[in-house]
Amino acid sequence: MSADKPNWYERRLLPWLLDVACGIGPFSRQRRKVVPLASGRVLEIGIGTGLNLAYYDRSRVAELIGLDPGVEMHRLARKRAAAAGIEVQLVALSAERIPFEDGAFDTVLVTYSLCTIPDPAAALREMRRVLKPSGQLIFCEHGLARDASVRAWQRRLTPAWSRMAGGCHLDRDIPALLQQAGFRFVDLQTGYLPGPRPFAYNFWGVAVAV
Repeated sequence: MSADKPNWYERRLLPWLLDVACGIGPFSRQRRKVVPLASGRVLEIGIGTGLNLAYYDRSRVAELIGLDPGVEMHRLARKRAAAAGIEVQLVALSAERIPFEDGAFDTVLVTYSLCTIPDPAAALREMRRVLKPSGQLIFCEHGLARDASVRAWQRRLTPAWSRMAGGCHLDRDIPALLQQAGFRFVDLQTGYLPGPRPFAYNFWGVAVAV
């Protein structure tokens, strides 16, 4: 989207559209797989409207901080936190410069956000920096598919899709980005969710700093 002040579409309509699209059944089922794994002091990257908040295991979470530059989404995130009975501190910044000290978190959680972060490589290096040596990165993302024909469509569609969908890229190679940022996979699963294939190839699992 525009680098200038957000327009009406970006401020009012886009957050609602993303909330609806990212809250549909297949995405919700993916969130249920990974979010309960978070424990200790947790940093959620791209918390958005708080779609993950209902899935945290509150008995495992000591503190939860949510990072997202989209302040227009914070109101709904607070409502969802209250409904889930979980406290969250919201920080209105992007992940390329995380405002916390080295080794501050037991868990960093990122779901369906690496597709939109302007510089995902820088953001992942920051996530690695703020994780404790024993910490875990828990992730669930969509991205570059395994099939050449689907990849071709992802690359064709991404320029127009990105303009409409808040900067979302369909063709980011999520495993490569994580490895290049200094992560090693403890668990990596992949597969298509129900829906149009260029939008539906997912990666999820757990990684640790090398």
